[in-house]
Amino acid sequence: MSNKRRRQKGLTIVELVLFIVIVGVAAAGILQVMNLTSRGNTDPIRRKQAMLIAEAYMDEVQQAQFTACDPADANASTATNSALAPANANPGLYCAADATIERWGPEANNVRPFDNVNDYVTNNYAAGTPVRAFANAAGVDTDVAGVPLGAGLGNVPLTGYTTTLALRNVALDSVQASDTLEITITVNYGVNESVVLQGYRTRYEPRAL
Repeated sequence: MSNKRRRQKGLTIVELVLFIVIVGVAAAGILQVMNLTSRGNTDPIRRKQAMLIAEAYMDEVQQAQFTACDPADANASTATNSALAPANANPGLYCAADATIERWGPEANNVRPFDNVNDYVTNNYAAGTPVRAFANAAGVDTDVAGVPLGAGLGNVPLTGYTTTLALRNVALDSVQASDTLEITITVNYGVNESVVLQGYRTRYEPRAL
């Protein structure tokens, strides 16, 4: 008989513990990746909807006039200053009446779509502050007709979206700050999820209405 001892086949307890630990760590990493992937895959439709909402509101705001005086003012197409003409100044470069000088906030009885970009924010507006410019009295975002978003599409309103608008004057290349508005539209949805769209509106020549 041979005196050599036969080697046993199999895993030792140490090897088995190490195997379990390695598999556990790997599984945790895979589950984390799957969790992030699944979270990202549940929101593309809502993110796309949020982007479409932001683009629609940006188009609405940018299509409004950006004049120094209200479009109803006699000098709206030529005025370069949001004020009344001082003595010995060209009156055509200033507003014809104090009531039609463009300031933050809409004029009396002015409704969407507003005739001037400034009208989309509130009176005594602090430049750069986000406001619910497109919401109705109930705090629901609406279209220009005052209909809740999505209600006209099979009466299925888009819920869970809140939109804010911020305006501020900024200098843009050779255009002075008083002639340029930075428009920031933010659509919030879900938990800490948002779409931010930024654009600009300038007073350009000729100032035809």
